[in-house]
Amino acid sequence: MRAAMSGLILFLFLISQNVMAGVPEEWTTPIDPVLIADHLYYVGSEDLASYLIVTPGGNILINANLKSSPALIRASVEKLGFKWTDIKILLNSQAHSDHMGGAAQVINETHALNMVMEGDDQVVESGGRTDFLAPSDNIPQYPPAHVDRVLHDDDKVQLGGFTLVAHKTAGHTRGCTTWTLRAHMPGDPANQLRDIVIVGGVGFWSEYHFAESKEHHESYPGIAQDFQRTFSTLRSLHADVFLGAHGGYFDLTEKLQRYPALGPKVFIDPTGYQSFIDEAEQKFKDTLRGQ
Repeated sequence: MRAAMSGLILFLFLISQNVMAGVPEEWTTPIDPVLIADHLYYVGSEDLASYLIVTPGGNILINANLKSSPALIRASVEKLGFKWTDIKILLNSQAHSDHMGGAAQVINETHALNMVMEGDDQVVESGGRTDFLAPSDNIPQYPPAHVDRVLHDDDKVQLGGFTLVAHKTAGHTRGCTTWTLRAHMPGDPANQLRDIVIVGGVGFWSEYHFAESKEHHESYPGIAQDFQRTFSTLRSLHADVFLGAHGGYFDLTEKLQRYPALGPKVFIDPTGYQSFIDEAEQKFKDTLRGQ
């Protein structure tokens, strides 16, 4: 587990530097959709996570991913037996192209309402052009998407009797969002609900600057404080089920290997959640001291 987590942190810090050399294969490799909890499904690629929440009032999609991803996501949704056009709300983890690149197409095809956290809303509407790191080879632009609702920290998104809570976990982007919800898992007592956390992102790379120096300014005013608040927020959340914007955050590939035998229970991982936070926060502290 420690080796896997160390590899994960390296991924968090370096993956974006490889974008311009070519999209990582695992971002576009399709996998079979799987049930995580009642009404909650994984419908993303091997590493770019998308989640479908099915409700009597229509469905919610979290993350449209790359510009090329909607066809892959749609195939997974329809393989599960659900209609693509039943998606009524589009949510996201962060305003980078690997999570919002396909948003405009999803909205055009489904007419879903696009809901985005404050800080990321203008970035989404600009197609990444107003990202605080732009212009940068590591911040590819993408088709702009209109934002129907600007979310704020602790806002609720409700549909068909289901409620998700948006937690602003800024730093990676100004409006990076961690989602929480409660759901029943197969095999649990009928009245038992599990706490589910979908982490938005905690990574950064060499272009991120957390302190003023002779060489550079902060990437944006208060970015270090945003990261600190993010780690505090993540620690305050209880996670029975640990998920994230990338499969690498929560060891998706390894868990899917155990899925045929154990089913959705493979996603119950409170220890992995705490280890993820510990290692990411330590990397941030070490980098901040160095700057």
